[in-house]
Amino acid sequence: MTNFPNASDEAVRSLFDLSKNNLFNLAEQMKIENLSEEFLAEIVTPISLYLDQTFPKRNQPYFICFTGGQGSGKTTLSFFIQKVLNETVKRPAMGFSIDDIYKSQEERRSLAEEIHPLCYVRGVPGTHDIQMGLDLINELSNASPETETKVPAFCKPEDRHYPSEEWPIYKGKPDFIFFDAWCGGAKPLPEENWLPPLNQLEKEEDPEGIWSKWSNQELSKDYQTLFSLFDLLVMIKVPNMDFVYESRWIQEQTLAKTVKDKDLKNKIMTKEEVYRFVMHYERLTHYILEELPKLSDIVLTRDGNFKFSISKTP
Repeated sequence: MTNFPNASDEAVRSLFDLSKNNLFNLAEQMKIENLSEEFLAEIVTPISLYLDQTFPKRNQPYFICFTGGQGSGKTTLSFFIQKVLNETVKRPAMGFSIDDIYKSQEERRSLAEEIHPLCYVRGVPGTHDIQMGLDLINELSNASPETETKVPAFCKPEDRHYPSEEWPIYKGKPDFIFFDAWCGGAKPLPEENWLPPLNQLEKEEDPEGIWSKWSNQELSKDYQTLFSLFDLLVMIKVPNMDFVYESRWIQEQTLAKTVKDKDLKNKIMTKEEVYRFVMHYERLTHYILEELPKLSDIVLTRDGNFKFSISKTP
């Protein structure tokens, strides 16, 4: 580790004291229970200070990616850091997720008919509209202080984008654009010695690897164009695949608390459905857990008790 801010530094402690109330209020809005003050003081605040100190104001926004397995805490961490930067440090920041730029049901249905039925299921590389993300970054990068930019928003229970007139609007040009993506920064898996089916889903629905190889090939295309724009890659490394399954189930339960519409509540997945859903991600997730720490600038390790620590810094 170099001169990365430490929780014991006076500047970090001061920033934490100034930000604490806003962060706990945000946690309440997000229905996050039992939020650890330690997480805010030792993870959120040092990273926020690092970003402010290391990335001086410039004409183009900095593009920061949070990557890691399903339910690892990428989006939550991004929201908390945005809060500190926007409200305490006064550095304008905004964010979006790879989950907000999915291809439409119609587009995925066409892929399912043309390539493999599993192509309809959102999530893996090949099911995102990467150009939508690139266009958003371009719009924000060329915005004036008065520009209003629509930010895509996807409704998971409905498996479709919200109507564009309901998308949130960001006014002005941010200093930072945050992007959370479970596969952010990942490279395609080598296809030589391709492993046989890894789980029940692959055994039953993709025994010949047609779908998994298609997705891997898609990852080598415009995803790499998007990933090449990162100014910083922050990874949350979880212990193993079992942790990913459990974390994604916790995420679904949290989603259930925030959804008020009765019809949408009925579309929240059961534990069995969540586990089946995560099986779509397993092959690439194994590779990410092994290879991505080497490619990341900052690595946060999350243990089996959901405790974070910083294990790699620039």
